[in-house]
Amino acid sequence: MTRVLHLQKVSGISGSEAHLLSVLPLLRRRGWDARMLVLHEGEPGARAFLDALAERQVPALDLRLRRDADPLAFARLVAALRRERPAILHTHLLHGDVYGLPAGVLARVPVRVSTKHGFNEFREHRAIAAADRALGRLAQRQIAISAGLARYLEQTEGFAPGTFTVVHYGMRAGPEPPPSPDEPRLVALGRLIPIKGFDVLLRAFALARAEVPALTLELAGEGPLAAELRGAAPDGVSLLGRVSPVGPLLERAAVVVVPSRGEGFGMVALEAMERGRPVVASSVGGLPELVAPGETGLLVPPGDADALARAIVELARDPARARALGAAGRLRMLELFGEEAAADGVEAVYRELVP
Repeated sequence: MTRVLHLQKVSGISGSEAHLLSVLPLLRRRGWDARMLVLHEGEPGARAFLDALAERQVPALDLRLRRDADPLAFARLVAALRRERPAILHTHLLHGDVYGLPAGVLARVPVRVSTKHGFNEFREHRAIAAADRALGRLAQRQIAISAGLARYLEQTEGFAPGTFTVVHYGMRAGPEPPPSPDEPRLVALGRLIPIKGFDVLLRAFALARAEVPALTLELAGEGPLAAELRGAAPDGVSLLGRVSPVGPLLERAAVVVVPSRGEGFGMVALEAMERGRPVVASSVGGLPELVAPGETGLLVPPGDADALARAIVELARDPARARALGAAGRLRMLELFGEEAAADGVEAVYRELVP
């Protein structure tokens, strides 16, 4: 079996971690000795991720960082790579690249692959963009989780067109979802941080509710903007904090809203599609690759509260159309974004690189 070691810094289970929890067991079942090395700073979420790997029978190591730049941890990583002797080192996110790609060179790992997962404001700094391009040259292949993210990295960091192989996230489909509610209930969820655009959503909701008084919104998630958003929330909005699992929450929705200013893929949109719910989303990053406008949902310009309000009102006033869009979204998810398709994409990269 060809040994593949994935490397990522983890503080909790979100999009990239969910992707790994899905793909790594599939790769193992296909004959790859897929393993995980988790960098962390002792967060409870890192332990939860390690426990989830164990439940899926994915071998894992962990290495604690004392700080962002930890030379001792780097030396221990090089030693771990020499002991593990992977044929492929597959890094994820910034810390995975910064620690893993140079360590992979020093440990003489034959094949190095890097996956980029998201939009980040720090990428707009010239020094970071130059460093990221330099690190990228240490990998034989770079993956982006959407074509939109690949374009963003080309425009923002100066990567050459064609640098990235696109491998979308995927997910396992659950049982047939229940019918959506008759009430015009919106659901949104994610980290409460600026790039997720929840401030725009609250403004749009207030405009939409003036036209559809029965409209309500459930907003789930934690983050540094929690207090600010709670203070700005108009009537009809409930802030729920962290919700897990998210399936029952999505099933309560007539429409799921993803108002992000930047989104590498848009896992919330895919989760909504899997539960048969229409999506109103920003036309940014990977979201236009998920949401087919007029077929599975509606797309609006990022940051445009007026356009978002109009889209919400359009579906709130036509529940039959909203249900039809949701049903079409589930079919699109089953056809294009299953977990096997994600594993196919990763495996195809490996087969091209391993003799």
